[in-house]
Amino acid sequence: MTLGPERATPRSRTPWWRPVPLIVAVAGLAVTGYALSPHRIAESAASIGPFAAVGAATFLLLALVPRTIVSLACGALFGFLSGAAIALSAAIAAAAIGFAAGRWLVRGVVADRLRGPSNAAWRRSDKLRGGVARLDNWLSRHGLLAVLVVRLVPIAPFGLVSYCYGGTGVRTRHYLLGTLIGAAPSAATWAGIGAAAIDPARVGPLTLLPAAVGLCVSTAAALWWRASMRREARQDKRVR
Repeated sequence: MTLGPERATPRSRTPWWRPVPLIVAVAGLAVTGYALSPHRIAESAASIGPFAAVGAATFLLLALVPRTIVSLACGALFGFLSGAAIALSAAIAAAAIGFAAGRWLVRGVVADRLRGPSNAAWRRSDKLRGGVARLDNWLSRHGLLAVLVVRLVPIAPFGLVSYCYGGTGVRTRHYLLGTLIGAAPSAATWAGIGAAAIDPARVGPLTLLPAAVGLCVSTAAALWWRASMRREARQDKRVR
C-alpha cells in the first residue's frame, strides 16, 4: 500500500531549549546575590569607589534583588546626588544587559511559536497564542508607553522585567528610553531616603520632589494609555 506524501510540519528555527541557559544563569545570580548579602556587597563596593558601586549594584539588579534596596544602599553610602546617579546608572546598565540576554536567548523562540503551530501543544492553545500575539504586537507599537508604566509602577523585580521585555517585540530604543524616564524618579527618591536615614538633616524638599515628579508622570502615562486603548478599540469597531 502506497501512502501519499506526508504533509510537512512547520518547525521552529530556534530550539525550544534556547532560554534554558538564561533561566539557569538568573537562578545562579539570584542564589549568589542573596548568599553574599546585598548590604555586604554594597559596603565593599563603597570602600573601592563609585565605579565599583555601579558594577555591584548592576550585579544585584540582575540577580533580582529589589531596586528599592539597591537605591537605598546607594543613598546611604554615597549621599543623595551621588547615590541617585549611581543607582540610576546601575539601573540602566542592568536593564540593557537583561534586555540583551532576553532578546538573544528568548525572542527567537517566542517569535517562532507565534508565527504558526509547531507542535500539538500550540495547536491546542490557539486562543492563548492569539492573545500572546496581540500583546506582542501591541508592545511593538506602544513599547515606550508600556515600559514607562511598568518601570514607574514596579510590579516585579527590576531584573526580571528586563529579561522578559527582551523576549517581546519592544524596540530597543523605546525600551531604553522608557527605562530611563521611569527609573529616574524612584532612583532619586529612594537614594534621598537612604541618605536621610544616615543623616536626618538631609531630609528636605529635594528628597520628595522626584517622587512627586514620578507620580505626575505615572498619572500622565496611565491617562495616555487609557486614551490610546480607547482609540484603538474604536478603530477596531470601524474595521469590523
